[in-house]
Amino acid sequence: MMDVKEIRKYLPHRYPFLLVDRVVELVPGESIVAYKNVTVNENFFNGHFPDYPVMPGVLIVEAMAQAAGILGFKTMGKTPEDGSIYYFVGSDKLRFKRPVVPGDRLQLEAKIISEKRGIWKFEVRSTVDGDVVSTATILCADRKV
Repeated sequence: MMDVKEIRKYLPHRYPFLLVDRVVELVPGESIVAYKNVTVNENFFNGHFPDYPVMPGVLIVEAMAQAAGILGFKTMGKTPEDGSIYYFVGSDKLRFKRPVVPGDRLQLEAKIISEKRGIWKFEVRSTVDGDVVSTATILCADRKV
């Protein structure tokens, strides 16, 4: 388990862009399960959409990428303080199955597929109450800053 205080050690993101609230399962070198509590107070709901608030798909993908980033950093045994940053550099097979609305608990899952020369490939998925929200294969690059 990782709470938000520990998560902040592994992600350089801060409010309003830190999109992982808790890690509930993590096996370095393999997989992670985390979640984001979605509340009506999120800034993006003011404009997306005021009369029917829906979490933007790009932020769902970003949340999955952040979970994958934690997994990558934990697997490598380093943090952003070590002079490393994890860039989200691509996605394939991205699909959305249902909207995410205020009150949802967005579960984020990532599994490592491969790593070559600092380019990591993850299979990611998000769900709400067991229903699939989105799936994708994403690429992240570990780079020095």
